[in-house]
Amino acid sequence: MSENQGGKSRAPAGAAKLRILVAKPGLDGHDRGAKVVARALSDAGYEVIYTGLHQTPEMIAATAVQEAVDAVGLSIMSGAHMTLFPAVMNELAKRGAGDVIVFGGGIIPEEDEKELSVRGVRALFKPGATTHEIVDFIEKVVRPHAEASRLS
Repeated sequence: MSENQGGKSRAPAGAAKLRILVAKPGLDGHDRGAKVVARALSDAGYEVIYTGLHQTPEMIAATAVQEAVDAVGLSIMSGAHMTLFPAVMNELAKRGAGDVIVFGGGIIPEEDEKELSVRGVRALFKPGATTHEIVDFIEKVVRPHAEASRLS
């Protein structure tokens, strides 16, 4: 992940500040990418909550609900993505937060990427993705969803 936003907010003037949870589920100890993404999102003007390493799906969902986030970004480098993404999404649904957008990154084979998309993961950013791509996703997908949710 690269290309810092340079401290410029990408949010439209007067728009609500989006809240994004960045989480590292499971036993994966590689957190550099998650920290880079969290910093880039913060620099782009979002409120970012970073959970730290070794979070369970239950812990991530509980934090998402407690912090009233608009989206959850999961960083999974361990190969456990087919277990952890659905587990986090199930835990969100159990807590009445099944409408929270889930996205993520990691080393994810194309066939798994398709299956995760079918299961509701809204975007996956693989190695080489830029932070600009992630911010664009937040603005094009998360912001309209969050604004619509706030109106209802």
